[in-house]
Amino acid sequence: MRHSYHIHHTKKIILLTALLLMCAMAFCQPKTDNALDFSLTVVNERLQPADGATVKLLKDDKPVKAVVANIKGIALFKNVQPGAYAFVITYTGYKSQSTHVYTLPGKVKSDSIRLQQASTLLQQVNITSHAPAVEMKQGRTVLNIDASVTNAGSTVLEVLEKSPGVTVDRNGGISLQGKAGVLVTIDDKPTYLSGADLNNLLSSMSSSQVSQIELIANPTAKYDASGNAGIINIKTKKNRQKGFNGSFTTGAAQGVYPKSANSLVLNYRTGKINTFFNYNLNYVQYLTDLYALRKYYDATGAVAAMLRQPSFFKGTVTNHSIKTGIDYYISPNTTIGMVLSGTAIHRKGDNTATATWLDPAGLADSAILTDNKNDNHFKNGAINLNLRHNISATQDLAVDFDYLRYNLQSEQDFDNKLLAPGGYTELSRGNIPTGINIASGKADYTLKIGETGSVQAGVRSSYSKTDNLAAYQNLTGGQWVDDNSKSNHFLYKENINAVYSSIERKYNKFTMQGGLRYEYTSYKANQLGNAVQKDSAFLRNYGEFFPSGYVSYQADSSNNFTLTAGRRIDRPVFQNLNPFYFIINKYTYQTGNPYLLPQFSWNFELSHQYKNLLTTTLSYTNIQNYFSQLFLNDAAKGILLYTQGNVGHTYNIGASEAVSVSPVSWWSVTAQATFNHKQLRGFNGNNYTSQVNQLNLSANNQFTIFKDYTAEISGFYTTRARNDVQELLYPTGQLSAGIARPVLKKKGTLKLSIRDILYTNAMEGFTSFPNATEYFKIMRDSRVFTLTFTYRFGKTYKTAKRSGGSAAEEMERVGNG
Repeated sequence: MRHSYHIHHTKKIILLTALLLMCAMAFCQPKTDNALDFSLTVVNERLQPADGATVKLLKDDKPVKAVVANIKGIALFKNVQPGAYAFVITYTGYKSQSTHVYTLPGKVKSDSIRLQQASTLLQQVNITSHAPAVEMKQGRTVLNIDASVTNAGSTVLEVLEKSPGVTVDRNGGISLQGKAGVLVTIDDKPTYLSGADLNNLLSSMSSSQVSQIELIANPTAKYDASGNAGIINIKTKKNRQKGFNGSFTTGAAQGVYPKSANSLVLNYRTGKINTFFNYNLNYVQYLTDLYALRKYYDATGAVAAMLRQPSFFKGTVTNHSIKTGIDYYISPNTTIGMVLSGTAIHRKGDNTATATWLDPAGLADSAILTDNKNDNHFKNGAINLNLRHNISATQDLAVDFDYLRYNLQSEQDFDNKLLAPGGYTELSRGNIPTGINIASGKADYTLKIGETGSVQAGVRSSYSKTDNLAAYQNLTGGQWVDDNSKSNHFLYKENINAVYSSIERKYNKFTMQGGLRYEYTSYKANQLGNAVQKDSAFLRNYGEFFPSGYVSYQADSSNNFTLTAGRRIDRPVFQNLNPFYFIINKYTYQTGNPYLLPQFSWNFELSHQYKNLLTTTLSYTNIQNYFSQLFLNDAAKGILLYTQGNVGHTYNIGASEAVSVSPVSWWSVTAQATFNHKQLRGFNGNNYTSQVNQLNLSANNQFTIFKDYTAEISGFYTTRARNDVQELLYPTGQLSAGIARPVLKKKGTLKLSIRDILYTNAMEGFTSFPNATEYFKIMRDSRVFTLTFTYRFGKTYKTAKRSGGSAAEEMERVGNG
């Protein structure tokens, strides 16, 4: 049966690959050689960039193309055919303006226009701009969530799984461009979560809450140095327009079990005050079907015993999240604000597993039936105070202070039964409460030098305190008795101080940026003892410099070359330093490692961008003190212990190709192929040297049908891959499709989609332990039909962007045990 499964699975993967390649055949459709580029810079009455203005290109008074101006107010039109064109600019809160006619090609290849404010409130205006699902920009890839129909009704984790260059492993670890160790932020604030806890948050967070996701492979010195592979920034929806306005989204989904996602976004601005309120309610019934076969070997290498562990996990997740705040515009140059946010997640599950011991011939010896009930509560509250001040026309100051409190509660009940004559029943339970307090403050200063230069400098400080109790009990003689061999009380304090400076300047065809960041880390941990375990304490202080920068060369109007380099750090997750036991099942435990050190990496990247059509990237990463899972085998008890350690070092050589084309007016394609050669070296009982060549393919096809309908076919495929020295992941992939149309005079949108059509998105692999191996396969409720409805309302003006906050990378490192 195992052989037939692999044949069936391989056929599905081949079909998925063929469909993706057929969709990507548009790569071969070149643009006309006579095409040229034209840019229009849009500014407001104060000569500030009109970020988000819509610029339409007209020929013979008929629209040809629409572009949204970037943060610098530049609307760039690529590959424009020769002819006579005019532009129409619309920007909420300003009068619609038209330009004179430009003859292309001509002497003028760029121009600028200054907008005039509207004198009265605009009536309800619906301006539709079709942003691409994926945009390749300098130093980052931007995912426009609402532009992809198949994102509707999915979770943020499911969006990331199918994003170009992103992979997610079975433990919730996220890799970017083939490199593990990513700093995940929400609205430029780190989540302060990692591993399973980050996985739980993102898998309970609906994509309807998100406007964009930024994939930043090489951040500048302004960003925290944490994140070996870079930063994934999740930008939630914010309505920054004047007047009362908002939107409501509701969605229903059906896989094996039902799911729903609902969100409300409200904004009201009048005079000098702007207020906003966002609420999200998400409900998911989930399942996980796990099969694992573990083999133990004797000193001669022969199989001594086998352990077969099929497990079935099911449960519910309810997520409530609120974000509200106020901005007060003291003057045109100064704004103060306050943001309050909170999240409450309740995850409740019932897991059933049967562990069957087999002899070398595969005959059953004994079996243990385990029923595990878990009840987890995740609560988070945060406050942000911020100040934005324009000191002068060339100087800006931003100050933020954040305070966060986490309350994490995990309760587990285990019922182990020996399925044999004269068998026994073992009852045990665990209570794992965790409290985390984080305070963070930062100040950033920007000085503009001339028209093409700028200097940035800033300071940041954060303080974190964790109190984690793990209390286990066994039912003995009808009474609950403390299990001091597994219980402990862990206290952790950490302080990080940072200072940075960077300079950017353009010289003719060259643009150069260089920065240096210094971070000093100090932490202290105490593990309180009990009758069985002694007290222990450890502390560490270290300071490191993190240089970064890039050189970009604009060879001509079509070709740009960029060389980027930077040094980064990954600090251990708080809970990975805690040497307490977390019980997975009777024969598998997880524990922390108090001796875990930070890992450091150097990242180099050379990229070439041809127009906005093709981006080619070569990269090299070298990591020291590499984090990897460690698997410790207690053969006498038949127990495997999962932990983490610094196993040695690894290097990653990568190459990627990204393309964005429109073969015809009604079809656009964005696709990316990322190849990585990895070599991982480490020591865990034996010397390990692992290497792998892995390829990740992704494609997104957008279609316009009968003017009002938008359709999509998208998917990804990943070959064999490695994130750890001892674990090999097997190929996986997914194919999705969807369709959308506006309703209610374009105030509403309906979307229907199906995700993982072929049901191929499995997590499957093979792990090598000291004197043992394990094959595993995980299937989830991933084939899902979703129907969503969004309604937009209100009268609007465009206004300024609100604060992003001072939160730092500590959020990336919280764990609930």
